[in-house]
Amino acid sequence: MSASLTFRLFHAPPQKTHFIKFPLTRHEQRFAIYSPPKFRSLTTVIRSVHEDSAHVPATPAKPRWENVLSTAASLYPVYVTVGGVVACLKPSTFAWFVQRGPASYSLSLGLIMLAMGLTLELKDLISLFMQRPLSILFGCVAQYTIMPAFGAIVSKSLGLSPSLSVGLILLGCCPGVVLQVTLIARGDVPLSIVMTLCTTLGAVILTPLLTKILAGTYVPVDAIQLSISTLQVVVAPILLGSYLQSKFPAAVKAVIPFAPLFAVLVSSLLACSVFSENVVRLKSSIVATSLPPVSSPVLFIQSVLSGELGMIILSVILLHFAGFFVGYLSAAICGFREQERRAISIEVGMQNSSLGVVLATSHFTSPMVAIPPAMSAVIMNIMGSSLGFIWRYIDPSDSDKSPKLAGK
Repeated sequence: MSASLTFRLFHAPPQKTHFIKFPLTRHEQRFAIYSPPKFRSLTTVIRSVHEDSAHVPATPAKPRWENVLSTAASLYPVYVTVGGVVACLKPSTFAWFVQRGPASYSLSLGLIMLAMGLTLELKDLISLFMQRPLSILFGCVAQYTIMPAFGAIVSKSLGLSPSLSVGLILLGCCPGVVLQVTLIARGDVPLSIVMTLCTTLGAVILTPLLTKILAGTYVPVDAIQLSISTLQVVVAPILLGSYLQSKFPAAVKAVIPFAPLFAVLVSSLLACSVFSENVVRLKSSIVATSLPPVSSPVLFIQSVLSGELGMIILSVILLHFAGFFVGYLSAAICGFREQERRAISIEVGMQNSSLGVVLATSHFTSPMVAIPPAMSAVIMNIMGSSLGFIWRYIDPSDSDKSPKLAGK
């Protein structure tokens, strides 16, 4: 017998309350999230993912073009993968963007964060935080302990070069990012959204501080400048977007349907541009380790993966695997519900690689520092999406015998 997870999206009085339902667990959980405009893109995704639900949505059906935009925005891994192939075959494709870096990189991330801010209303998220402080704080602490620690452990274990070590550690110190994976995985979406906002705001202090502590042994790290950059390209645009959302709701309402796709395309451009900037060096590494043409394709692939490029790919895979696995395990040990475990696992395992790219290109002299965050844009999304689809077909309902933590 299935019930449904109900998102209550409250309009300002005297408008009606709308409900969006889809089958999820054997028991019903309700999360109060106020003011519908801020999660408009999320509710569109909910309907598209669960379009086969037996429930009839109470809200009016969105126009077809909005559903098309929502579907297009969900193809982020495809865009980054295709862009990476283009960057390998013809790096000059992204030269116009690379030549304007790092200013173009910073501007791009600022626009991505502005798009995020347009969909958020901070006072309502603060209200949700006050309702469930324990699970939110646990997720934030897990984010800034598990990933930075494993960034240092993996780079040391694999013997990465100083530049790549700094890049991997910087990636691990970045905040989490919400895509649509938590929703696909039937996890706790409201928890994931608030954790993303909290870790993003906390990045102003924690990302520079942890990077200096863990990567300072490899290269000099200016924590103050990192903090200022994070404030400029992340926090300020989010606050500006939230302000615009509250002051000009009609104008923002017209823009919101385009915001997710815009952010996805800009993020893809950013990652692929950084990759194209370093593809010449990576190709040199491949040539240096490659076998004669008569060798079999299997031996050639083994040769490539055993070189510098292979080490980068392996290090990024291990970092994200550790985030997904340890994040879930720690939440399970602490007695959180299955939906919360999935949300925490995904939040910890998926990083804001765009921020890592911007900080790497703006504050470190070696271009190789930006490679792990750029590669992460592809690898992380493939891993996260795969995990999400596996969890989608596993019942997330909790065992009533499992211990519960008060205040979650």
